[in-house]
Amino acid sequence: MSVLVEDIELDQSNPRIRKFLEMYGDEPTSEQIFLALGAGNEDDVGSSNSTTYEKLKQSIISNGGIIQPIILNRRSDGSLICVEGNTRVALYKHFHDTNVKGDWTHIPALVHDEIDQASVHAIRLQVHLVGPRPWDPYSKAKYLYELRTQQHLPFATIVDYCGGRQNEVVESINAYADMEQYYRPVVGDDGEFDTTRFSGFVELQKPGLKQAITAAGFDLSDFARWIHDGRLFPLQKVRVLPRILRNEKARAIFLKQGARTAESVLEKPDLNRTLQEAEIGQFARALVAKIASLPYSECQRISNDIGGDTAQALIDAQAELTELTKSLGLTT
Repeated sequence: MSVLVEDIELDQSNPRIRKFLEMYGDEPTSEQIFLALGAGNEDDVGSSNSTTYEKLKQSIISNGGIIQPIILNRRSDGSLICVEGNTRVALYKHFHDTNVKGDWTHIPALVHDEIDQASVHAIRLQVHLVGPRPWDPYSKAKYLYELRTQQHLPFATIVDYCGGRQNEVVESINAYADMEQYYRPVVGDDGEFDTTRFSGFVELQKPGLKQAITAAGFDLSDFARWIHDGRLFPLQKVRVLPRILRNEKARAIFLKQGARTAESVLEKPDLNRTLQEAEIGQFARALVAKIASLPYSECQRISNDIGGDTAQALIDAQAELTELTKSLGLTT
C-alpha cells in the first residue's frame, strides 16, 4: 500500500544511528535524525555488501521512488512508526522539503497493526544482521548488547532471530562492552569515538589474548590506548599481540613503533622445502590427520598454555581458515 510520508514517524531507537543521536539529547529534531541517518550510512563506505547513503539517495532520485516497501507499525493511537526503512523515509521527507523533482508525498509500505517488541526485534535482526542491508559491525553489536542486557532476551532467542552461532553473538556483545568500557575513556569527551576500531575489540575476545596482555603487566586500558594510538594497525595485528608481548625485543619495539614493525623481529616458522612446495589442500589434509592423531597429553599441554606459541598458532590458523572458506563461498 501507499502511505502518506508526513504521517510517518522516524524511529529514534534505530540502532544504526543511536551513536549519532546521543549527541543531540533526548529530543532530536527531524533534521538531526536525517543527518544521523546519513552519517550512519557513511560508516559503510567501501563495503562491498552495503549501500552508502549517497548511492541510495541518487538511486531513489533516478528511479523516481523505491521498489522495496518500508515496514511500519501502526500503534494503538493510530500513529505510524517506521520499523524498517528509516533512511528511505528521511530521504522522501528531504526531497519533498527541498523541492526535488518528483512525487515524494507517498511511499510504498507494509503496515502491521500493533506488533509487539519481539516482532520489531525480529524484523530488524533479519534485515540488518543477515539481510541485504546490514548495519556496520559496531551498530550490530550495540543492538545485540541492548537486547541481551536491557531487554534480557536469552542468547538462544537472539541467535534464532539473526542466525549464526551463539559464540559469535557472545563475542560481539563482549567486544562492544569492552570497547565502551576501555576505549571510550581513552578517547575522552572531546575525541572522536572511531567505531571502525571495533574489529580490534572483536579480536580481543579470541582465546588467550586478554591473558597475554595481563601476563605481560598491562591491562585492557593499555590495549585501548594501543588501538587509539595506531600501535595495532592494521587491526588484524591484534592476533600477533601475545607473541609480541612475550618477546622482550619485539615488545619494546611495539611500544615505540607499533605491531607491524615489532612483528618483523619475531621468529618466522622454519619450513622445509617439502612444506614450502606443498599445495594448500595437502596442508589441510595433513593438519586434519595431525589433529586426529594428537595425543591427549599434548591436548592438555596446549590447553594449559593458552597463551603459548602452539595455542596461538592454532587460533591464527582457525581465524585465517574461517576467512578463507567464507571468501571462497565454502561456508556462511
